[in-house]
Amino acid sequence: MDRFEEMRNFVRVVERKSFTKAAGDLLIPRATMTNSIQRLEARLRTRLLDRTTRTVVPTLDGEAYYRRCVDILAELEEADGIFRRTDPRGLLRVNLQGTLARKFIIPRLPEFLERYPCIDLMISDGDRFVDLVHEGFDCVVRSGGLSDSSMIARRLAILREATVASPDYIARTGMPETLEDLKTQGHTMVCFLSGADDKPIPLDFTVNGTVRQMMLPASISVTSADSYAACAYAGLGLVQVPRYRVADDLKAGRLVDILPEFPPDPMPVSILYPQNRQLSVRVRVFVDWVANILAEADI
Repeated sequence: MDRFEEMRNFVRVVERKSFTKAAGDLLIPRATMTNSIQRLEARLRTRLLDRTTRTVVPTLDGEAYYRRCVDILAELEEADGIFRRTDPRGLLRVNLQGTLARKFIIPRLPEFLERYPCIDLMISDGDRFVDLVHEGFDCVVRSGGLSDSSMIARRLAILREATVASPDYIARTGMPETLEDLKTQGHTMVCFLSGADDKPIPLDFTVNGTVRQMMLPASISVTSADSYAACAYAGLGLVQVPRYRVADDLKAGRLVDILPEFPPDPMPVSILYPQNRQLSVRVRVFVDWVANILAEADI
């Protein structure tokens, strides 16, 4: 095993805080991973990792060596991509927002894999906050505002949003014609909790080019996009969702468009990756491919 493989193994152990998870990511036996780190520490004549029964953390020397390894491995992959001109290859771990993935990305994956047959994809989807480094993801695609300054973000698209409710809900509460009607008629909202701190997201409406935020009473709060939309169908209150998601239901009358003249602020879609590393070739081609798909989509 050469030094670059040892570096790669060490970096993955630090990021995953586990020999077992790191070995699984790199598709090697755990014993091979353990022996690799032992040889590395013996060659450098220093302890790089502190091991406990629950986790693995770098020592001070290990933290310094980790930062250098990340830079060196990124430069090496970049150089290989330029001069060898081989197809991108290896395992690519991505985390996608679930609805966006199922609607636009997953149906087009066959063409991506045909174009890049040497890339193996591991896809996780959901709406929760993820720690890219410690959970072992190469990149994450998310919609909505971004608050994690430790990540580099590239905007991929802008989603038009709609305020919607079920016909039964409107029959009970009334159809609002102004923003003031939302309060005078006694409207309620489904509260969407976002981010690691489960912060409630207010409804927002664009009035003469200015976004006005509003909180309405809510008897239910959710943390997933699927549950959020399901609450609207169940007549539990107003929700604001990407228009592409409810376009068919609006046409069929299963949902009602509320105050379309005051649309929600469009929602950005971004891809994030750690700022302490360059984009690998396989991540770069995936990012560009997703950007092209969303540029072509009716969103």
